[in-house]
Amino acid sequence: MGLLSSFADGFGGFLFVLFSFLFVLTVVVFVHELGHFLVARWCGVKVKAFSIGFGREIFGFVDRYGTRWRIAWIPLGGYVKFMDDDNAASMAPTDRLKQMSPEERAGAFHGKPLWQRAAVVAAGPVANFLLAIAIFALMFSLLGVRSTAPRVDEVVANSPAAAAGFMPGDVILEVGGSKVENFTEVLRAVSASPGRELAIKVDRGGDVHTLRVTPERQEVKDTFGGTIVRGIIGIRRVTTPETMELRRAGPLEAVWLGVRETNFIITSTLSYIGDVIVGRQNADQLGGPIRIAEVSGQVAKVGPEALLNLIAVISVSIGLINLFPIPLLDGGHLLFYAIEGLRRKPLSEKTQEIGFRIGLALVLMLMVFATWNDRLIVWRWLTGNS
Repeated sequence: MGLLSSFADGFGGFLFVLFSFLFVLTVVVFVHELGHFLVARWCGVKVKAFSIGFGREIFGFVDRYGTRWRIAWIPLGGYVKFMDDDNAASMAPTDRLKQMSPEERAGAFHGKPLWQRAAVVAAGPVANFLLAIAIFALMFSLLGVRSTAPRVDEVVANSPAAAAGFMPGDVILEVGGSKVENFTEVLRAVSASPGRELAIKVDRGGDVHTLRVTPERQEVKDTFGGTIVRGIIGIRRVTTPETMELRRAGPLEAVWLGVRETNFIITSTLSYIGDVIVGRQNADQLGGPIRIAEVSGQVAKVGPEALLNLIAVISVSIGLINLFPIPLLDGGHLLFYAIEGLRRKPLSEKTQEIGFRIGLALVLMLMVFATWNDRLIVWRWLTGNS
């Protein structure tokens, strides 16, 4: 009975993680592809298929415009297929365009002006960013904004902050040239800058001082077995019900705060990638579908607020990754269009094909690397050990 009970609990937990993962990824992928779809329709492009997932179709129907909406077995992405797409890379079928009738050519993606093609491609990542902004704005409006003033209550002895001259009572105005409005923003800026000198402006009794401090590198283990490197300077804020402010943001402020939160995720991600390249951070934080599944399951147990926040974060990440100038991704297409705009003619099919093959190789390498980073999660699933 004990073995059966453990199996049932484990299987039930697996189903919960699987459902949470499918929900998060489906929402993000659907919005991404919907961005491509809506702008394509607006530009007069005929869309043959809108698919969530790859492989054999589970369910589908054809709408009145002739588009096949489908859900497929492999839920690791999706695609929008235009009438003149010859392959998944959406390479321009020059010969087919010449053979089309004027009516068919009018609905062909590759027959559209350059700016329309670029708009269709960029619409996917933009839709992901807009989704994140909308989710954050909704949360700030309904759940409110929690904040505490960016004041220093304690300075840890022998810390970088003590060496830089921080004093209790200092009110932090700027970190690295960016204004801060609460203590959380201070901690975020410091945490994202291990080993990098920061100029921090403080208000000390009405006088403004600029203090220069280099956050110490602190390594912290995450729940997936990886190592997070963050910066600390040794300042503390004593949080009490009296010092914590909770207020609901108005519509315009909520949208603005959503934009700021989305921008923070983008800049933090780019900063992390830059730190990995120069060796300041470990690359084991890069994860694949397995890590997304694990996080989705954990967050779903916390509640709807945390799950919505995760959808927003993953939406920003997928939008940003798709903008990387790698052939096969949206950013690679935009790079080719930029070159086409400068040359006033597209790259040759041979050059594009070589670019897409290189892009495919890079994407596959990244997927393999991310999956390798997730091996500890799989081990914990199989053994129940951390």
